Amino acid sequence: MTTEKSDNSAKAGSALAPLRQPVFAVLWVATVLGNVGTFIRDVASAWLVTDLSASPTAVAMVQAAGTLPIFLLAIPAGVLSDILDRRRLLIVIQLCLAAVSATLALLAHSGELTVAGLVTLTFLGGVGAALMAPTWQAVVPELVAKPDLKNAVALNSIGFNIARAVGPAIGGLLLAGFGAAVTYGADVASYLLVICALLWWRRKSDAGDDLPEHFFGAFRAGLRYARASRPLHIVLLRAGLFFIFASSAWVLLPLVARNLLQGGPGFYGILLGAVGAGSILGAFILPALRRSFSADNLMLGAALLAATVMACLSLAPPQWLAVGVLLLLGVGWITALTTLNGITQGILPNWVRGRGLAIYLTVFNGALAAGSLLWGFVAEQIGIPNTLLAAAVALAVMAMLARSLPLPMGEEDLTPSNHWPEPLLAEPVAHDRGPVLITVTYRIRKDDRPAFWAALKSLAEVRRRDGAYAWGVSEDTADPEHIKEWFFVESWAEHLRQHRRVSHADADLQKDVLALHAGPDKPRVEHFLALEKPKA
Repeated sequence: MTTEKSDNSAKAGSALAPLRQPVFAVLWVATVLGNVGTFIRDVASAWLVTDLSASPTAVAMVQAAGTLPIFLLAIPAGVLSDILDRRRLLIVIQLCLAAVSATLALLAHSGELTVAGLVTLTFLGGVGAALMAPTWQAVVPELVAKPDLKNAVALNSIGFNIARAVGPAIGGLLLAGFGAAVTYGADVASYLLVICALLWWRRKSDAGDDLPEHFFGAFRAGLRYARASRPLHIVLLRAGLFFIFASSAWVLLPLVARNLLQGGPGFYGILLGAVGAGSILGAFILPALRRSFSADNLMLGAALLAATVMACLSLAPPQWLAVGVLLLLGVGWITALTTLNGITQGILPNWVRGRGLAIYLTVFNGALAAGSLLWGFVAEQIGIPNTLLAAAVALAVMAMLARSLPLPMGEEDLTPSNHWPEPLLAEPVAHDRGPVLITVTYRIRKDDRPAFWAALKSLAEVRRRDGAYAWGVSEDTADPEHIKEWFFVESWAEHLRQHRRVSHADADLQKDVLALHAGPDKPRVEHFLALEKPKA
């Protein structure tokens, strides 16, 4: 038994360990093929719009149509991924995306594709991508053991970089040799392969839920969780700060290739390929780095590496050296991306994982967009070299200061503990009735009050995360040792869900509070419903 455990631990440290899980391996390959198809479609669309219109506005509209849905729909998509069966949702999305590409193929074949039609269908494809992103990420913890989670996230990034390197090349060849209709048809085929993989995956069905969440209630619950979760706040802040400064390398890279390094479009492609190759290299060395360095040290290293690359590019190095340093940028980028994404996965319980990841994706994309606008404006004022140098200094300084806000470990047991007893009822309560006031009465000795207050503050965060929209604690004026904790939940159904959301990590916090209770019996828990108007 001991040998088997150590073997498993060794396997968990390997970058390829998640691929030993058949379901993850099949879905990973399917995802890579699906992303290749998406890049093939994007190449066809980007080229076709230049045939249909010489206007730069038309080209920009196609680009915006593909990315805008991510900003508009990421959080609603996360809600859907939490309240619906994720496997079935992915299948439906893939079918819809296949229908979009099939429509593009038919219109291209018939010669009836217009700019308006291309923009509309590209927007619909962007909607599908926005709906799919948090759902794909949310299923990863279902496919691998927790020790393999960060390696699985890294492998997903490797897969995306492989698709980004291969897809445009295949798309260009298909477009030149067979035309747009066949190119779009290849994208349709990639979706069918993904659907086959999802049908093959026999996902364990969730037990019949007698308290299903509805969209708007789930939306509010997700925002409440995000507002109350300090670990999530830290990850989002650290992610926003890193990507808003590091984005300068991406937004200025075309100008660096053309103006500073005197290269053409082919050389720009080589630079992008170098970043992708560096990302793949970084993903393979990350397991060894994680065994030696903490998440905070990895983020510091990633920031300093990216800052060094930007400073080097500002000096207009020889082309061969620029390719080499962009390999390092890929290593730094994948280190930050995998570290932040893996921690986000680790700190989110299953019931809200899709919504939490959607908020993370919104911050990630928002930081990239804001950084692009910021550094583009700065470059117009002070030039490309000075902008790269300024961004490098700002990124390095930010990385040093951010260490004062350590990243969470993400190792807590967030599976439901189910240790709360069912509420006592004189008669059945309608699920939509509310709000509900819950009170917990403690007896706390005067000397124990500082420790009690410290433990209760951590428990208050749990109450708010799991459903409370208001929380407080009060003492009895006649008996200061008589202390009452209280919190409000919007409905009876939401409070019952709160019972099911309490995790083993939360149970440990509650034990710390209960250990300070000095009464002869357990703290008294009471539930109060808003009084209904008497019927005439």
